[in-house]
Amino acid sequence: MGFFEKLKNGLKKTKDSMMSRIESLLHSFTKIDEELFEELEETLIMCDIGVNTSVKICDMLRERVKKEGVTDPAMIKDMLKDVITEMLGEEQPLDMSTTPSVILVIGVNGVGKTTTIGKLAYELHNEGKRVIVAAADTFRAAAIDQLEVWTERAGVDIIKHNEGSDPAAVVFDALTAAKARNADIVICDTAGRLHNKKNLMDELKKISRIVHQQAEGCALEVLLALDATTGQNAVNQAKQFNEVADITGIILTKLDGTAKGGIIISITDDLKIPVKLVTVGEKIDDLQPFNARNFVDALFD
Repeated sequence: MGFFEKLKNGLKKTKDSMMSRIESLLHSFTKIDEELFEELEETLIMCDIGVNTSVKICDMLRERVKKEGVTDPAMIKDMLKDVITEMLGEEQPLDMSTTPSVILVIGVNGVGKTTTIGKLAYELHNEGKRVIVAAADTFRAAAIDQLEVWTERAGVDIIKHNEGSDPAAVVFDALTAAKARNADIVICDTAGRLHNKKNLMDELKKISRIVHQQAEGCALEVLLALDATTGQNAVNQAKQFNEVADITGIILTKLDGTAKGGIIISITDDLKIPVKLVTVGEKIDDLQPFNARNFVDALFD
């Protein structure tokens, strides 16, 4: 099955929920008026697109309707598709322009962070990259063992210390190994549970400092893993992490298990952080780069 078919299947719950509501609304109107826009705005909010983004979408639609002189409510659907595509922007691939390049993956426990790292390692390994994974989530019981299972499946190397070790020391050793083995990518799993924002900031700063010391000038991605099934709660998590980390992109997990896939639009617009990767299944090859056009096509067509 190709990427687009996987995405389409993965978005089925979101499509069935979101598009059925929108189409039902548009069919109930015979003309375009303010009442239609108000109900559309409410519908978008109910589809986990968020208040601010829903208001913005409807404002953009009002302008287009006025500019183009559209009167048929049925034409709103195609206009909505164009507005959302424009809002999501161009695809932004991972920056892997240096050897090594470093990817830090952050996020709370339970979002599928460790699983996603395994899938990403597998994907990169299949592209011919030499990958080393740093098991720097040293505080969670069994996190290291879980990651080891995934790296074995992906066919990549892992650098690990004992549970409770200093995460920055694990990253240091992984970067040292990367230089010795001429690895292309170092993926770092990081703690998903810290007591407060200061702890999180201090830990990430320490790891970032080690990265820049050991791999000066390297391409660095800081990816936040979010669980799509949590809807607007995922957006709130992103806002909190964005306060303490220089996030370069989002990995949206479990997109296939939710009707709340509309949060992609909210995250991109509200936080101005690109969604770079999505998972649309539980298999090791179910991670794919996020493409706005494919996402909107799968949702609307």
